[in-house]
Amino acid sequence: MEVAIKWIMSEASEFKRGDFLKATIFGVCGLVTVGLGIPAIAYVISPTRQATQTEVWIRVGAVSKVEVGTPTLFKVKIQRTTGWIVNEEELSFYVLTENGRDYIVLSNICTHLGCRVRWIADQEQFFCPCHNGVFDKVGNVVSGPPPKPLNRFVVKIEDNELYILGS
Repeated sequence: MEVAIKWIMSEASEFKRGDFLKATIFGVCGLVTVGLGIPAIAYVISPTRQATQTEVWIRVGAVSKVEVGTPTLFKVKIQRTTGWIVNEEELSFYVLTENGRDYIVLSNICTHLGCRVRWIADQEQFFCPCHNGVFDKVGNVVSGPPPKPLNRFVVKIEDNELYILGS
C-alpha cells in the first residue's frame, strides 16, 4: 500500500512539474507576443490618429499684393502628411477684393473635370480651356459644362496677411 501511495505521489508531482513547464512556456510566449504586439499595433494605428487635425490655416500672402477689383493669382507650397508619406504640393488661388477690406478666395480648379482656370482680364471672366467652361468674376458659372461655381475658401486676415482654412 505504501508503495502505491508513493507511486501515486510521484505521478502527481511529475504531472504538476509538466503543467508548470507548459504554463511557463505559454507565459513567456504570451509576454513576447504582448511585448511585440503592442508597439506593432501602435505603429499601424498612429498615422490615423494624427490625421484628425482640427483647423489648418494656410498662409496665402500679403493683402497688399491683391489688386482691387481684379482677381489676383497666388501660389502656395504646402506639405501634406498622409500616414508616413510627406508630399509637397503647390496650390493656386485667385483672391478678389472690391473694397480692400472684404476678400473672396477662389480655387483655380474647374468644377467640371479639374482643369486649371485662368483669368481673362479683357472679358472679366475665368476661362477653362479644356471644355470651354466660363465663370464670372466671383466664380459663378456663366457657360459651359461646369456643374457648379468655383470652390470658395474661408478667409481670415492677421497682421495684413491673408489665410485660408484648409484641410
